[in-house]
Amino acid sequence: MTLKTAFIGLGAMGAPMAKHLKQHGLLHAVANRTHAKAMALARELGVVAPDSLAELAQPCDVIALCVTADADVINTVEALAPHVKPGTIVIDHSTVAPDTAKQAAARLHPIGAHFLDAPVSGGVEGAKSGKLSIMVGGDAAVLERARPVLEAYALRITHLGDVGAGQATKAVNQVLVAGIAQAVCEGLALGEALGLDPERLIPTLGAGAAGNWFLDKRGATMLKNEFSVGFKLALLHKDLGIVRGIAEKAGTSREMIERSLADYAELMTQGHGDDDISGLIRLKRRH
Repeated sequence: MTLKTAFIGLGAMGAPMAKHLKQHGLLHAVANRTHAKAMALARELGVVAPDSLAELAQPCDVIALCVTADADVINTVEALAPHVKPGTIVIDHSTVAPDTAKQAAARLHPIGAHFLDAPVSGGVEGAKSGKLSIMVGGDAAVLERARPVLEAYALRITHLGDVGAGQATKAVNQVLVAGIAQAVCEGLALGEALGLDPERLIPTLGAGAAGNWFLDKRGATMLKNEFSVGFKLALLHKDLGIVRGIAEKAGTSREMIERSLADYAELMTQGHGDDDISGLIRLKRRH
């Protein structure tokens, strides 16, 4: 049976994910906070953009979300809940707190609908190429039912445990992302100050123990002061605010989290919130 799927949240990640669903014959409807944006994509893809989430929910087997904040997830689930049919699977690709995922699941459970927290990693490039890594919390049997939807835009799908485990894993992921960005930006600022040739420096570093995705994908662009690609630093700042609370509760070190929160807050006050996170190199250069 083909899963009739809706996608809510058509930003830099959501729009290409919705397009992959269309290519796999799964997309039925789209929605966005700005309805005109949903209408435009619906026309492009030959699907519907209902006027309300009630209308969107009724015919769908799976509803995927990719929205900004915890409140957006809860408000969307609250709007959907009275209208979804029993057995509907709501998949949340947003980055929110594990407790938010549990709250959303609890709202859907009494009506026989299911919830998977399924944050993603891989950036805009991963969304466009259909090669995201998806970390999933929820019932394993529900995940198997939803797998054809996730496979439309994922290279790797990993079941991490019960609802909330996906978001917990994403919290770990964001600490690593922030720390790698700190190291790469600081290192390349030093290389720049020492007059090293980026075209030789970056491949050399990438071939050894310092090699990583961020260096490979962002090293050259940051040294050219090109910060329009990838993951907006204001969004990482938002994510790290969530991660800070998780780390406080867990009792682990928050040194990297706090440093990155302060750095990205400074860049946001300078008007760089829409820059890719590699814009951090601005703070690492000689002043």
